[in-house]
Order: sequence, then C-alpha cells, then structure tokens
Amino acid sequence: MSGKEKVVHFKYLFADDYNPVYVNGAHGGISPQGEIVVNFYFERRPLPYEETYVFEGTGQPARKTDVRPPDHEENIIRYVSTGVVMNLETAKLFHEWLGEHIMMLEQIRNEGTQQ
Repeated sequence: MSGKEKVVHFKYLFADDYNPVYVNGAHGGISPQGEIVVNFYFERRPLPYEETYVFEGTGQPARKTDVRPPDHEENIIRYVSTGVVMNLETAKLFHEWLGEHIMMLEQIRNEGTQQ
C-alpha cells in the first residue's frame, strides 16, 4: 500500500426498530429538488370489517349472509411501509448494485433448472 492509500472500515448500525418488510410494488418519481423518490408498498385485497354467517346444527358455518362493507372486494389496498429519497449519483449506484444482484439470482435460478 502506498503512502497515499487509506483503509476505511465501515460499520453498520441498526435502529432498535429495524425490521425489513415485504414489498411488491413501488410508486414515486422525481422530486421538485431533483432527487428520486421511491415509496414501497405491499398490495392486497382489503379485509372486511364484519362478516355474518349462518351455522348448521353441527356447529359448522353453512353460508355467509352479510359482509361489511359490501364492496370491500372491489378495492385494493396499497400499504406504504417505507420510502427512500436519493440523489442521481446514489440512484445510479443503486441501479448498478440491483442489476448485479438480479443477474446473480437469474444465474442461480437457471443453474437450478438445468439440474
């Protein structure tokens, strides 16, 4: 190592409430400050607030007679759990990093299907 080189060790600190979450979509764009904004969400059908069933003499539910709200299955919930804001340089680095990991995962999957 030459006299101009310097070794730097990065240590990662995690917040007490650090908890990775599952996402299956993202929404965002470019902010007025020229940064990239990505809001991650988990998309699912909503649960009803209430359901009413008629039970048979055996104690088993025979049929559903009511559900509230009645249109709950016509909607989709996008639960936004977190978001990130990054400048252009960071976005490029993230894009490169993500691309490398996508290629690695595709290679692993392809190797698994060839066996």
